[in-house]
Amino acid sequence: MRVSVLDYGAGNVASLLNALAAIGCEVESIATAEEIANARVLIFPGVGSFGACMEVLEKRGWMAALRAYVRADKPYFGICLGLQTLFEASEESPGVAGLGLLPGTVARFEGRNNRAVPQIGWNTLHAQQPSHMLEGVLDDDAVYFVHSFRAGLTAALEPWALTTTDYGEKYVSSVQRGRVVACQFHPEKSGAVGLRILSNFVRGALADTPAPLPPSAHRPRPPRSASTKYCKRVIACMDVRANDNGDLVVTKGDQYDVREKAPASGGAGEREVRNLGKPVALAKTYYEQGADEITFLNITGFRDCPLTDTPMIDVIREASKEIFVPLTVGGGIRGFVDAKGVRSTALEVANAYFRAGADKVSIGSDAVDVAREYLRTRTLDGSTSIEEISHVYGRQAVVVSVDPRRKWVRSAAAADGHALVDHSKPPLSGSKPGGLRGPDGETLCWYECTVQGGRKGSGIDVIQLATAVEALGCGELLVNCIDHDGQNDGYDLQLLKSIREAVGIPVIASSGAGTPQHFVDVFEASGVEAGLAASIFHRNLVSISEVKSHLEAHGTSVRPTHRAGAGSTWRPSAVALAVLAGALAVGLVVASRRR
Repeated sequence: MRVSVLDYGAGNVASLLNALAAIGCEVESIATAEEIANARVLIFPGVGSFGACMEVLEKRGWMAALRAYVRADKPYFGICLGLQTLFEASEESPGVAGLGLLPGTVARFEGRNNRAVPQIGWNTLHAQQPSHMLEGVLDDDAVYFVHSFRAGLTAALEPWALTTTDYGEKYVSSVQRGRVVACQFHPEKSGAVGLRILSNFVRGALADTPAPLPPSAHRPRPPRSASTKYCKRVIACMDVRANDNGDLVVTKGDQYDVREKAPASGGAGEREVRNLGKPVALAKTYYEQGADEITFLNITGFRDCPLTDTPMIDVIREASKEIFVPLTVGGGIRGFVDAKGVRSTALEVANAYFRAGADKVSIGSDAVDVAREYLRTRTLDGSTSIEEISHVYGRQAVVVSVDPRRKWVRSAAAADGHALVDHSKPPLSGSKPGGLRGPDGETLCWYECTVQGGRKGSGIDVIQLATAVEALGCGELLVNCIDHDGQNDGYDLQLLKSIREAVGIPVIASSGAGTPQHFVDVFEASGVEAGLAASIFHRNLVSISEVKSHLEAHGTSVRPTHRAGAGSTWRPSAVALAVLAGALAVGLVVASRRR
């Protein structure tokens, strides 16, 4: 018997297929309304925008079949948009009707308590009713969310509410009635906990009679004043390029120089590309240590290959088979013409990575160009790479990578109107002054955004770029301070604080981490949502689990690593496999049918 997955053409379906394979499922891809009606177990994944998704469902004639399937109480599991489409409407797409199976309208987060929107990251769950779905899920287990819109806990929706979550406000993070289940979080990207939830659903869906609920499912309902725990993220980043032999390696440069330092004797051919490991193997190690996300940055020349022969797509495809936390890929996410004259749009490039298993794409130099144009015209015409990708996949799928460099000035007048940072002031109230100074003792600077790997200035400052790309549809900023890159002396706290105060979207701190305390400092001083590091992990100076332990000891909420390898692949127990035996074959069989 197969589990059927509704692939409507957008979102990260590959990750779900890999997660289902990991728990022993055989998968069939749904392509027609008739197949929806005949499915024994239906899973509807979704990463994207509400309007674009409903347009596809309407065009393919799937609306009536989906309504009938859910109303018949057949086993259904909706993920993210698979939950939101069940409602009557969404503020994301005014005037577009949903399936109307759940009461109310999905609304945008209000950004209360200085919460960035989208919500991107890990949070715990509060059970509102007993359910086999939560068997083995502990109170402090966190799952992964990435969304801008949510369903509030209304009186009409309360009978459906399975769990609630707090992110500045309380909302419904999953629903269940009978065999119909849907969640706002992504179990396929929630590590061992998410795989357990998926397995719980499949076992319950395939059982002829519901099994008695275990004692762990009868957890007391939390008081309304209780809050779930939002977790700061620790991200492992890998710069990937081809070495001189053509092999893909993870490397790391000192301010973008990725070759080993020449020995005193000199000599030709002795400056080899620094090799810190193979991309997929290293990523799996970080996943098993508890990394909350993995980022791959393509820094080599193969970004102009045809989309049918891009090594980075293969890296993402292989990583997605074994790593069940979010994967971001950056470098070359733009429109281009390859060596054979084949033109590809930025949306087509992003789509190739999403279909391979990526969850987010990171846009670099191209974002500087479109931000400059937006600052000139102040118009949105939908033609930029950011707008195109966010329209189809949602703004949460678009990260803009910013590479700023300090430009020291003696006075505000000398900054020519650019946003200034005063390094004579402490980044955190009560802390010591930042201590950074220019070559002539300057304390004022503005941060110029650079392109081409930091080699060329753009003329616009980091606040101009940040606010412009937020308006264009970017969902998250990755800030790499070139002056701190590879220095391991801490993040640029003043820079990060100024950006976080200027935008309402999440900010990832990058460049400079050298110790676990640097993560504590950046979260306390700047308020950013995530800290990213590379060299300290690559060189085994400190492990991700050590960073998280240090953060927790200093009062920063993080995704727990109490399970054996918080990020490691959870496998079903012998009892679970016995239930699945005869119904599911081990291994993944994707019955792909052309639309």
